[in-house]
Amino acid sequence: MSYAVLAVAAAVPASMAQAQTQNSQASITAQPADWAKPALPATGNAAVEKTVEDLVRRMSLEQKVGQIVQADIASVTPEDVYRYHLGSVLNGGNSKPGQGHHVTAPAWVAAADAFYAASMRRNGKLPRIPVIWGSDAVHGHNNVVGATLFPHNIGLGAARNPELMRRIGKVTATEMRVTGLDWTFAPTLAVVRDDRWGRTYEGFGEHPEIATSYARPLIEGLQGKVGDADWLRGGHIIATAKHFLGDGGTAGGKDQGDTRTDEATLRRLFAAPYVPAIEAGVQSIMVSFSSWNGAKMHGNRSLLRGVIKDHWGFDGFLVGDWNGHGQVDECKPDNCYQTFTAGLDMAMAPDSWKGLWQNTLAQAKDGRLPMPVLDDAVRRILRVKVRAGLMEAGKPSSRPLAGKYDLLGSAEHRAVAREAVRQSLVLLKNAGSVLPLKPGARILLAGDGADNLTKQTGGWTLTWQGTGTSRTDFPNAHTIAEGMREVAKGVGATVDVAADGRFTQKPDVAVVVFGEDPYAEFQGDRADVGFDDAQDNLALLKKLKAAGVPTVSVFLSGRAMWVNPYLNASDAFVAAWLPGSEGGGVADVLFGKADFRGKLPYSWPRTSDQTAVNVGDANYNPLFPYGFGLTLKDRGDLARLPEQRASQASGDPTILFNAGRPGGGRRLLIGAPGELSPNPGPDLITARGADRRAQEDSVRLVWTGRGKAVAAITDTAPVDLMRETNGALAVEIDLKVDGAPSRPVSAGVACGQGCAGEVPITAALRAALKGEWTTVAVPLSCFAKAGADMRQITAPLSLTTDGTLDITMSRARLVQANGAGTACPNND
Repeated sequence: MSYAVLAVAAAVPASMAQAQTQNSQASITAQPADWAKPALPATGNAAVEKTVEDLVRRMSLEQKVGQIVQADIASVTPEDVYRYHLGSVLNGGNSKPGQGHHVTAPAWVAAADAFYAASMRRNGKLPRIPVIWGSDAVHGHNNVVGATLFPHNIGLGAARNPELMRRIGKVTATEMRVTGLDWTFAPTLAVVRDDRWGRTYEGFGEHPEIATSYARPLIEGLQGKVGDADWLRGGHIIATAKHFLGDGGTAGGKDQGDTRTDEATLRRLFAAPYVPAIEAGVQSIMVSFSSWNGAKMHGNRSLLRGVIKDHWGFDGFLVGDWNGHGQVDECKPDNCYQTFTAGLDMAMAPDSWKGLWQNTLAQAKDGRLPMPVLDDAVRRILRVKVRAGLMEAGKPSSRPLAGKYDLLGSAEHRAVAREAVRQSLVLLKNAGSVLPLKPGARILLAGDGADNLTKQTGGWTLTWQGTGTSRTDFPNAHTIAEGMREVAKGVGATVDVAADGRFTQKPDVAVVVFGEDPYAEFQGDRADVGFDDAQDNLALLKKLKAAGVPTVSVFLSGRAMWVNPYLNASDAFVAAWLPGSEGGGVADVLFGKADFRGKLPYSWPRTSDQTAVNVGDANYNPLFPYGFGLTLKDRGDLARLPEQRASQASGDPTILFNAGRPGGGRRLLIGAPGELSPNPGPDLITARGADRRAQEDSVRLVWTGRGKAVAAITDTAPVDLMRETNGALAVEIDLKVDGAPSRPVSAGVACGQGCAGEVPITAALRAALKGEWTTVAVPLSCFAKAGADMRQITAPLSLTTDGTLDITMSRARLVQANGAGTACPNND
């Protein structure tokens, strides 16, 4: 199969009025005096302030603007850092200092040195200011091959152990220092109220008490303690509290969505963990993609400047999220002085940084960005750099711990992770005390998660989505199968591994490991919380039960899920979350080397549509309540549960067309522009069923060339695809060209009356081999650049030409863009 990709470009959505449906102006403006104030740490230092003021006085305007713009290493070079005086770089979830996700630790150190050297190269009489590098080390240093991987936050929330968080923070900081990095975008302090959210596993729980108790020890583990000589130095790094504010409370659990609540609830549920974070001396706070009652956080002055800076007295800096400033009303990713006037100090502009730098410089010159606002942002960033000793630290490879690669995934670090796994497991059922596993037992280990580190580690692991990895990518790790064999050997038990559950000698017990496949952010958003079992592990459990084999289910997931049929088919059921690199921790508890101590950080749903069930709610009625968790001493029987799944709200929203029909309630319409219908007649265009792998699993579209005609997949109501655009997704079409285009062909999206964005794809279609299947991908950002308002898409895909064309389409979907280009084509 050939693969034609149309070049990737930065998302540049058309601006639109901020949605304010049923919200008054007062409901988006915080009253800072009502917010509890933190006890500020003793971080003030006259020498630091003197250094900062001296730098600000000597800096050029271009330098100042460079400090407040952050670029992704996939879109910036060391030479760019020098030329544009950039103060910070980051590596996004798929950005590495090299090709693929296999990049080893020395390459990270070399890249850190290169960016540092560029920032410190002499430039006339201008002061030289070192660059800082931010990275999403959210469950260990998870971007780097060989690093220790801890359970995701959902599992740590089940552990209920604040001091363990301090040790995890210290290990993560150490391993980041080994690779030359000095700033993590962690911890996530989200309080998650709807488990449909694709980032549920990044939150410690549904109640603010867990994140509030964890904020101080975790930040002190990362940064050190304020007042100590190694605060922000030596083996410590800069931490980030995120995402401010209400990211876990959006309507419907939609990522980057809208948190619709009154100010008192916003304070009570979502702000509480930030108070101990500031008291612990956290140096940066990341602003959320989400909105509060329709107003984007990146533009909410009352919260950013009013609460955080003026009322709370926070003297570190506020950093944005991936082009999040571009979603503010009247803004674009490359043009948004409004976010700085609202209080943002550093805009994360991964692929839009150059345009943002140029526009912000012009706005600083003409006064739209007032100089006091710019200077305040620069002072805050410099203050953190000076406090962290970066002005005199030298190149990253010369700093303490750098290059000590034996510390990555060291035995000592992995022991901390293994302990975290042991403490995170929650026992939901243990009928007949089938657990612990008995010494000398013959154990069958089955299920697609049994020997699968990709599934075990989840999203944000080597790649953004955590997918596409293999066993060889984890040299310092144990799968659950490997851990089971290790522990079994010590107690005289035997473990036979067979993913499909086949056996020749009947086992004494079967352990079946299964669960969710990896995902991250909005790609994990769901319509309900019912477990979708693509591997049919339920049939496996039932088969084993029918054979008289006691069954233990180990469920891997990033959220609490409706699994009633699996609970019924299991004698014991363990919620193992996403345990990370140490499968041995699971084995320890199954064999009784440690007791179960984990307690549910999220209420477990009784039905598949019980998506927002939180302790304290009216009519609170979960299957297992918040805080539930059996020990091996408890009676673990469970009455049989109903197995009827409630109807899903909708299908997979990323599927536009598959198996011969549009997905998610959409329609395929054809005809002349403005006159589309399911069957308009054969004059301009025809659509009929066609076969690829099964009968009529595709559609053949034939344009006659007698006039302009369109084939469009349409939605019944406008859909917001801004987050998908911002997240670098593309429309990917699997098609076969039987008749090449005689005239230009465009792929497009529609966004209401007179609103559309079209991209030429003629060259890709003409390059396809006649009669062979190929794939064409168009990044959503191309449609945005072409003028589409991605917040209100009415047709996520259209194909238009006034010439002849004969193609068969088997599938169209939204996927992560992988194009190598940097600009969208404007002609063929």
